[in-house]
Amino acid sequence: MTLTGKCAVITGSNSGIGLGVAREMARAGADVVLNSFSDSEEDHALAAKIASEFGVDARYIQADMSDADACRALIAKSGRCDILINNAGIQHVAPVEEFPVDKWNAILAINLSSAFHTVAAALPMMRQAGWGRVINIASAHGLTASPYKSAYVAAKHGVVGLTKTVALETAQEPITANAICPGYVLTPLVEAQIPDTMEKYNMGREEVIKTVMLERQPSREFATVEQLGGTAVFLCSDAAAQMTGTTLSVDGGWTAL
Repeated sequence: MTLTGKCAVITGSNSGIGLGVAREMARAGADVVLNSFSDSEEDHALAAKIASEFGVDARYIQADMSDADACRALIAKSGRCDILINNAGIQHVAPVEEFPVDKWNAILAINLSSAFHTVAAALPMMRQAGWGRVINIASAHGLTASPYKSAYVAAKHGVVGLTKTVALETAQEPITANAICPGYVLTPLVEAQIPDTMEKYNMGREEVIKTVMLERQPSREFATVEQLGGTAVFLCSDAAAQMTGTTLSVDGGWTAL
């Protein structure tokens, strides 16, 4: 399939899942807008590399996803948004009674409210273009829970609910809204945690991955950013035109338990 002529805006996309999804969008022919809160030469170089590698238009636009106005301005600065992929997110772990209020507010703002603001800004563009795809990167934690992750779990459950609402509001239009729910994904951030975890448990790399890090993932394998990007590309295809308001789990069987 080809997404030539479409423009995909991906929030939180200068590394990890977001960058992987952006690359797969570009591989399919879509122009892409990368985003994060920083504004470095490296950020803009990422966009230039994607443009050169895949022969598409690629830009980097800085926007703080904790700021409502900045979220909406990102879409406006993009100029067009046929495909919106809400990926920006942060995490903090603590018991409910000890959870810092500022961390709660930041996680809800970046992981949930940003998606509301970008969708609200993008839908008019999609309607004018006569086609659109909203893809929210939720989580296995949007369908189940873990202790000490109250803000993250609440936000990701909220993302799933928001996705369903947007799908119902656009059900009779050529616009779909779906959520991808990854389990544990091998990103540079996760990769960096492996040596410390090996030392903590006095285990080899493969043992610590399978028995500690992937304890809840029955496949005992990480999902990859390329797999998540491929899932997003599929949701933009004609084959997925009647898929809306649903969740697609890419979690090695986690939510089947």
